[in-house]
Amino acid sequence: MLLDEIKISGAVRLVLKDEQGNVKEDRTIKNLVVTTGRDYIASRIKDATATVMSHFAVGTNSTAPVLADITLGTESGRVALSSTTVSTNVVTYTATVPAGTATAALVEAGLFNAASSGTMLCRTTFAVINKGANDSLTATWTLTVS
Repeated sequence: MLLDEIKISGAVRLVLKDEQGNVKEDRTIKNLVVTTGRDYIASRIKDATATVMSHFAVGTNSTAPVLADITLGTESGRVALSSTTVSTNVVTYTATVPAGTATAALVEAGLFNAASSGTMLCRTTFAVINKGANDSLTATWTLTVS
């Protein structure tokens, strides 16, 4: 007998650019879909009462993600998503942290459904990305359901 098994996995591509648009960093990092994110996905199957994912956040705490995470360790900035697309079994979220926002040694990121607090869908940590005052950081976060 063959049983259905649903898995969700994700990764975020972070591209750091200077004020002239030159790429300083470009990396892709896998994420952890946290327990609140898994609960969120299940609730969206039931109905649409949970608010959609709408914000991308970055921070400075390198503590490894765990299922119980509900916030970033030390959030430095949060911005609204600029787009969300669904194609086949992949959801893609895009956001840009502009110059002057979240200027720090960034090492963590997450997706949320609110401008502050809210439900965290997923979190990741990574080797430091030093975002200067004139730099912008573009995030393309993909979640695949298989």
